[in-house]
Amino acid sequence: MGSFHFIGIKGSGMSALAQVLLDLNHHVQGEDIDAFVFTQAALESRSIPVYAFGDAPLAPNMTVIASNAFDDRHPSIIRCKQLGMTVHRYHRFLGELIKDYTSVAVTGSHGKTTTTGMIVHALDAENPPCSLIGDGTGKGNPSSDQFVFESCEYKRHFLAYKPNIAVITNIDYDHPDYFPDIDDVRNAFEEMASLTSGYIVACGDDEQVRMLKSGTEALYYGFELSNELRAARLSVDGESTFFDVDYKNTGIGRFSIPSFGKHNVLNALAAIGVALVLDRDLELVKSRLAAFTGVKRRFTEKAWGNNVIIDDYAHHPSEIRATLEAARSKYPGKKVVGIFQPHTYSRLEKLMDDFASSLRDADDIFLCPVFGSARENAGSVSIGDLRNRIPNAQLISDNITTDLNPYNDSILVFMGAGDIQKYQAQLLQS
Repeated sequence: MGSFHFIGIKGSGMSALAQVLLDLNHHVQGEDIDAFVFTQAALESRSIPVYAFGDAPLAPNMTVIASNAFDDRHPSIIRCKQLGMTVHRYHRFLGELIKDYTSVAVTGSHGKTTTTGMIVHALDAENPPCSLIGDGTGKGNPSSDQFVFESCEYKRHFLAYKPNIAVITNIDYDHPDYFPDIDDVRNAFEEMASLTSGYIVACGDDEQVRMLKSGTEALYYGFELSNELRAARLSVDGESTFFDVDYKNTGIGRFSIPSFGKHNVLNALAAIGVALVLDRDLELVKSRLAAFTGVKRRFTEKAWGNNVIIDDYAHHPSEIRATLEAARSKYPGKKVVGIFQPHTYSRLEKLMDDFASSLRDADDIFLCPVFGSARENAGSVSIGDLRNRIPNAQLISDNITTDLNPYNDSILVFMGAGDIQKYQAQLLQS
């Protein structure tokens, strides 16, 4: 049994990894900011000690894992190094950990978390894998020889992994503070794909994905006829989306998911593709997908009066379009109101016009101040610049309840990767 100390344990990947190691019978503790973060609920439920930065008890035998959100100048990292403790970066440690497993890395510009969650849920019926999901959910299974995990492209961190199977949901331009253009993003994914030893399960409808040259055998999925694994004949009935699946021009059944939007059908196809590569029982996979309730902060719903509040992590124009499309698919004919909080100034600046275009898909728009990050807390653009590009946009006031009180029987879609939950909390407490 090992002993692990996490610096930045409330990060979504860090929290999940801490839970995995605890389940694998290791001692785990961590330190982070005092403010509540939704990922800490899982840590508290597992009785994992979480200390304020600088207050954690340390021992020489501890393995230190540091979040990539903090650089080497962070006081807690300096403190550990002064005590002679080796500090491992999150992605490097995870890259070593998965070497003992048949590993499935789930990556892509969008949809990683939901797709990882779907795959884990689909495979849990037989030989449950170890799993690490980007909503802060982790599970270790001491008897499993498989590991499914979310793999992030930012700063090419996913090049620390050499998975047996890599799922690529899509390739889009994001993280403009690191990637100069879409070609560099695609090159990063190409490097990642070349490190994959077995199969790539990839969305063949995505133009950038089709441009990859890696030499690794690929199973393409999507709606288009050129894909080996295809979904067709979609229909929405009640609380579920139904679709037929063809594999190598042969029907393998009609599947369903209790979610909406074509992007979620693509996510389900990725899970089916992984199950095919791993030779899993497709009937079990079908039943599991039909019962998949989703992951945290991905189209989760609550009631506010006779309105529906939808909470979603969407923070990129492509994700906003998918979320609003899903809302209209589930609630046809109802007014859709978007409440959006941009995440990082650089992303807003580089994708300003795309953000404006995607948000126009809502009937009304309310904009929250820009949420910075640990690496970027100021910029040359403001939320007013985005408002000026959207005719029906308003800035959120100090009292969101006053802003939204006029709405009746509407769909209120909160989108963002920052702290937009505080606005929802204010609304729900009114």
